[in-house]
Amino acid sequence: MANVVVVGAQWGDEGKGKVVDIYTEHADDIVRYQGGNNAGHTLVVGNEKVVLHLIPSGILHEGKRCIIGNGVVLDPEVFIREITKLKESGRIKDDTCLLLSESLHVIMPYHKRIDIAREAKSGDKKIGTTGRGIGPCYEDKIGRRGIRLMDLLNPEVFAAKLKEFLKEKNFILEKLLGEPACSFDEIYEEYQKYAAVLATYVADTSLILSKDLKAGKKALFEGAQGTLLDVDHGTYPYVTSSSTCAGGACTGSGASPRDINEIIGISKAYVTRVGSGPFPTELLDDTGEQLRQTGGEFGATTGRPRRCGWFDAMVARYAVRVNGLTGIALTKLDVLSEFDTIKVCTGYTHNGAALEDLPAALEIFEKCQPVYEELPGWKTDITAARSFDELPVNARAYVRRLEELAGCQIVLVSVGPRRDQTIILRNPFG
Repeated sequence: MANVVVVGAQWGDEGKGKVVDIYTEHADDIVRYQGGNNAGHTLVVGNEKVVLHLIPSGILHEGKRCIIGNGVVLDPEVFIREITKLKESGRIKDDTCLLLSESLHVIMPYHKRIDIAREAKSGDKKIGTTGRGIGPCYEDKIGRRGIRLMDLLNPEVFAAKLKEFLKEKNFILEKLLGEPACSFDEIYEEYQKYAAVLATYVADTSLILSKDLKAGKKALFEGAQGTLLDVDHGTYPYVTSSSTCAGGACTGSGASPRDINEIIGISKAYVTRVGSGPFPTELLDDTGEQLRQTGGEFGATTGRPRRCGWFDAMVARYAVRVNGLTGIALTKLDVLSEFDTIKVCTGYTHNGAALEDLPAALEIFEKCQPVYEELPGWKTDITAARSFDELPVNARAYVRRLEELAGCQIVLVSVGPRRDQTIILRNPFG
């Protein structure tokens, strides 16, 4: 039985939600393994648009088990609001289809306030954080000062930890950031209300997942953000605070590396990124704006306009290498249908010398110059294509060239936002 990891192969926002939604049909368990509600997956089901931030995209399919793993940081208010909305729309009919790891860490009000205050004081050195407390929560996890979901469900343990941690957090807020202190009583009362709701979904998800895999069930591991935002392998410090690469699927869920059979990287037919940081192929002209408007490149979580640029094969090859990709799902090919010619970055130069791989040093990455190859466009609406042969010759040539440059098979091509606007070239579930 195949178990598949889906990762972003660029800077996030590649269209993972749609691909996970399609692959969910073949899986039994859908596992979210990292990140928080700074992620946003937009799905189009029929004529309805559904935006999910925490709950795995598989929740839109009946009979599937959705797991939010230990590698995720959970904002209880956002989670409860999301399940309430899904229940009101009739999309959650059975609470047993959704499980929360007892070991995941909980985002607290002081995490969000510290996040926002730090960013406000960063001036021109802003990271581009969403202000949702994700980074400060992961800091506390690594610093062994975090509050886990199991702690929240134990009133005595929660009260003791909250009281202890607030001493430090209020010192930081008041003395370092010039913000008012957080109230123990207000947080305790608010979060005990959350605990009463969350208790329904809490489980030892690592054990449950292990039993399912041993029983021959198939798992789909769903990541958030993208490879170049990985805290270890991304454009540090302009990264998120978790392991977005394929390795994070194991540490963030409790699954074994030996359980993983396929790793699919999601990549747009061009590139976008949100927030600060190097972006060699960024287009700061009318072409970039055309990509943004045609592709609807505005954040599902924040609404922020995304930076847009041509496809970057250096990024693609890097994603293939650090994730061990067995396939690429190419999204938004239809967005390029308006262009007479399309550029593709085949490599970088720095100070006149060609680079073999992405530079780790930020000061070098920021000064890299893209080397472009120009390909003919197809100037034809491709949203009705349902097989590869139905694509125009130039569109097929473009896909094959990206495949060649990335050094990895393209297994899916998306030609529109709907589920049916998809060309499956190879199903990783076999």
